[in-house]
Amino acid sequence: MDLVETARALVLEHHPDARAAFLGGSVVTERRTAMSDLDVVVVLHGAPAPYRVSFRGAGWPVEMFVHTEGTWGAYVGREVSKGRSPLLFMCAEGELLFDVDGVGARLAAEARELVAAGPPVVDGEVVEDLRYAITDLLDDLAGSGDRNERLFIAGELARRTGELALVVRRSWRGGGKWLARRLEVAAPGLGDRLRHGVREVLDGRDELLVSVVDEVLGEAGGRLWAGYRRGGTSS
Repeated sequence: MDLVETARALVLEHHPDARAAFLGGSVVTERRTAMSDLDVVVVLHGAPAPYRVSFRGAGWPVEMFVHTEGTWGAYVGREVSKGRSPLLFMCAEGELLFDVDGVGARLAAEARELVAAGPPVVDGEVVEDLRYAITDLLDDLAGSGDRNERLFIAGELARRTGELALVVRRSWRGGGKWLARRLEVAAPGLGDRLRHGVREVLDGRDELLVSVVDEVLGEAGGRLWAGYRRGGTSS
């Protein structure tokens, strides 16, 4: 049984009345590995959606995201506003397993349109927050002689710098492996340069990583520390 048949059978086993279902994620791409799971989006008429569940089925680790048409739109809307939406991409780029009444085709078309349009423009405060956090980490790196501290500072610098690079390019964002994959598209070569910079920090040399980080910071207005201010809440 191939992946599509396996995923379709798992959906029908758990939700025989499902309206539509998608198989998405790395498993449907050339990046599939021995650790890939089946990311499955299921569309129901109503309860028990929405929910998500992780389980093993047919020998596969399965992540099932169960929605109605309405909750799908609400969840995607919230995710898109944050510039990263795994649910959106699972339906835009995934395999439509079945579509009883046309809802699957509608959601796939909407998802593809949203992906093509790109994420919304990021609020200026978000950019400032990233600039401030990265500047603070650069200061921490310059002041630390502890190898363990420097490991985590360098890793956090690479992650935050990658996020900032995607933000200034108005590119879709992601976490973990998806941050690396989004960078490959939006800023070719930057991931490699950050990786080499982190490696040099572990060998006691900061210059390359600091140079790459400052280059990305320069695209967003440079380092920011003095004058940075955020208000609190009274409650």
